Amino acid sequence: MANERLRGAIVEAGLTLEEVADHLGVNVKTVERWINGGRPPYNRHKYAAASLLRRDVTHLWPDKRTASEVTAAGQAELVKVYPHRNVVPGPLWPKLYAQATRQFDVLTYSAFWLTEDLEFHRIVKEKSAAGLHMRFIFGDPDSVAVAVRGEEEGVGSAQASKTRNALVNCAPLFGLPGVEFRLHGTTLYNSIYRADDEMLANTHVYGISAWLAPVLHIHRVPGGELFDTYAESVERVWESARRISSPKEC
Repeated sequence: MANERLRGAIVEAGLTLEEVADHLGVNVKTVERWINGGRPPYNRHKYAAASLLRRDVTHLWPDKRTASEVTAAGQAELVKVYPHRNVVPGPLWPKLYAQATRQFDVLTYSAFWLTEDLEFHRIVKEKSAAGLHMRFIFGDPDSVAVAVRGEEEGVGSAQASKTRNALVNCAPLFGLPGVEFRLHGTTLYNSIYRADDEMLANTHVYGISAWLAPVLHIHRVPGGELFDTYAESVERVWESARRISSPKEC
């Protein structure tokens, strides 16, 4: 069903679809899909559009589902909960990325254990040869956020060293077509490993190393919001991170 409220708000604001798209940083066809009843925008785009058009978010995108329906959809997205990362079956990580055809993201502070996995390296190289764009977002070793995380885990500067070592492990992947590395300095509430519409989200818990914290295995389903909540987080960090072309730049 077309979103006539959104269409009307754009007209009343005296804006073109191109101007709305430019302001929100999306393609004009994306705005057209929002109007024509396609997949709704991420929350950040909803709030940005509402601000631009001077409307309430709930006016432009009313959610007629009940709380129980939203909850049920979220539960359907949750494939499994692992109490600790170290009990996640080892083959699951490379299997997750081996299936990627559209989206391949690694958001972490270091993921040192993953950068040592030769099977993972092989998959990255295969996906590169197939033309897939892959995004690796590591913590900036010189950032305050990484230093704080090291103190919280009781390892101090070892956290930054682990990130540098992980990037050194990734040296063979730098320069591969479609492979892009960036460094971020954000507070990382979850390390997120995404392949298309499936992801593993490793939660971060104060005072506990990530390998002891829970991992959520999530798969996007129509009407669900859980997957998109984490996916949106990846986009936000990616936009604020700085690109590097070599491990030496960290």
